[in-house]
Formats: sequence, structure tokens, C-alpha cells
Amino acid sequence: MSAEDLPETQRPRRGILFLLSGPAGSGKSTLLRRALNEDNNLAFSISCTTRSPREGETDGKHYHFLSDEEFSEKIENNEFLEHAKVHNWRYGTLAKTVIDLLDDGKDVIMDIDVQGADQVRDSENSVISDTLVDIFLTTADTAELEKRLLGRGSEDEDTFQLRMRTAVAEIKRWRDYTYCIVSGEHDEDFRALSSIISTERLRVSRMMS
Repeated sequence: MSAEDLPETQRPRRGILFLLSGPAGSGKSTLLRRALNEDNNLAFSISCTTRSPREGETDGKHYHFLSDEEFSEKIENNEFLEHAKVHNWRYGTLAKTVIDLLDDGKDVIMDIDVQGADQVRDSENSVISDTLVDIFLTTADTAELEKRLLGRGSEDEDTFQLRMRTAVAEIKRWRDYTYCIVSGEHDEDFRALSSIISTERLRVSRMMS
């Protein structure tokens, strides 16, 4: 095969579904914001949640804020790719939104917990299973997580203790993922995530999908 033949072997590809999990305090939100700001072909999967908006959050941009009744209705209609209860609130990802983006060739990044990640891996939809790349972001130890959570100062004591208990359990799940980033300086974390995204985009199998 000559170099001239190479473009003819490549068809418009389906997008890649990047799934990012990690305990509270690992730095997921900051990392995602930078990746989305610097990568024009990366779209964020906006989750649904039953919690109230925090200061500065906008419905339809940061989350789809739903009532318990609305959330339950979507479960009954099988509209969620995944859903879970986290820190006393319910979160879920709409399957159609993700699949439509992937079919259009857009890479999608999801920020979901380990419960949701299990459901995505178990999806029977071939679009999801064929495009999934799962990544775990964590600190080297729980002491660093505790330091970061305390530094945010956004939770009361009960919420903080709940987040720490959840974090300890979640960290143990890092082996279930294809990639694991041990969080350090932000620039280092971003280089690691960017490297994973670039590597997956260069797979020949994706160019020919």
C-alpha cells in the first residue's frame, strides 16, 4: 500500500466515549474543564441530577436539574445509559444524547462515579461498547484527598465525612479501569489525559470504524 492509498482507507469515524471516574477531591472537574476548553472535538456529557444547583451552575449547561418524579420517569422509560445515587442525590446520563454525539463523530467525555461506570461497561448497545475508554483519576493516598476536600470548604461536616467514606471505597476500584492517572500537579494530570485521548484517536481500528 502506497502513502497515496492511506486516505482512501479511512472513513469518517465514530466518536470515542471517554469515561472519567475518581473520588471527590481528585481534580476531575478542573481537568475536564481544561480538556473541553482546549479540544474542539471533545464534548461533555451533561448529567441529570436531583440535587439543587450550586452557586454559578446553570440548568442545561452544568447539569439537567430534575425533580425526583422526573428522574424516576426517565428510569421507567429506560432513557438512562447509567444512573446512581451518590451522596444522597441521584445522577444519570441520557443514553440518546451520548449515542447521537458518537454517531456524529464527536468524542464524548463523561464524569461519572464507579457505580455508573459499571453500568456503562455492561451496556448492550454496540455503539457504547465499541467506543468506550475508561479512565480513573485519584490521588496517591486518602490524606491528599482529605486535604483537597477540606481546602474547598464547600461541605458541612456530615457531607465531608460522607464524601471521605465514599472516596475510600472508590479508590479501591482503580484496577477496574483501562487507564489510571495518579493526580499530582494540574499540568501533569492534563498531559496524562491528553496523551490518553491522543493515543486512542490514533488507533487504526477507530480510523476504519
